Amino acid sequence: MTAQEKAPRGAVLLILPVLILLVLFFGSVIHLFSNGFYDDGEFSTRYFRQIVDRSDYHIVFLRTVVSSLVVAVLSVVLSYPIALLLWRSDRWRNTLLIVVLVPWLVSLVVRTYGWIVLLGPRGVINEFLAWLGLIEAPVKLMFNDLGIIIGLTHVLVPFAVISILASLLEIESNLEEASGVLGASWFQTFRHIVWPLSLPGAFTALMVIYLACIGAIVTPILLGGMTHNFVGSQIYQEVMYTFNMSKAATWSICLLGLSFVSLLLFKAIERRLLKGRS
Repeated sequence: MTAQEKAPRGAVLLILPVLILLVLFFGSVIHLFSNGFYDDGEFSTRYFRQIVDRSDYHIVFLRTVVSSLVVAVLSVVLSYPIALLLWRSDRWRNTLLIVVLVPWLVSLVVRTYGWIVLLGPRGVINEFLAWLGLIEAPVKLMFNDLGIIIGLTHVLVPFAVISILASLLEIESNLEEASGVLGASWFQTFRHIVWPLSLPGAFTALMVIYLACIGAIVTPILLGGMTHNFVGSQIYQEVMYTFNMSKAATWSICLLGLSFVSLLLFKAIERRLLKGRS
């Protein structure tokens, strides 16, 4: 068999895993839609109507979107200086990057319980504030939106660091050198060269973190409690507590649609803001 004959067969073997994943993905989506639109063996839109009519469900969607946007913005803002430090530290970059990624080696549940120890009514923060005499009663730092935002930001900051760092590493060093030769200060160089060229990475981080947040389950349940549901935790409850697969599928379809619409909006905003900068 010649090399030309082996090439197509090798290409098929490389494509085969991708095809299997695509078949499984679209098969699961089809099954999801069949569960969402059928109840007790009959076509039904009952659960879609519930989501449209019930105000408490509207609050769940609003909380999910707003909190996810806040987490995404906070993560990018906190991650940008870290990414800049890693970019400037040629010698220590790999070591510092390992430090950034170390929290990923710890279970998400363990990290979230760590925040419970810190944010709880008798947690470290409240006990310290009481010791200083700044508070008389514990400050409510968890089982609300604040606790969820803090926990999710801590979990997702490394994603933003990696995304922004990837954009910074693509900036050619001679651009900064040329800017300095032309008399630009470090701030002018950052404003007109580094910042615009790193924006694509920041937008990518914003989108990835937002999409990860709206589907979050563990952190909203542990730090938000049962009264501050996200869409993901609502789906979890329908599956694990009420065993209502049709309703869970309906919530999942709505979450899928929300993710798709949000992605389109993010891409439209990105194209508008970055127009002429690429």
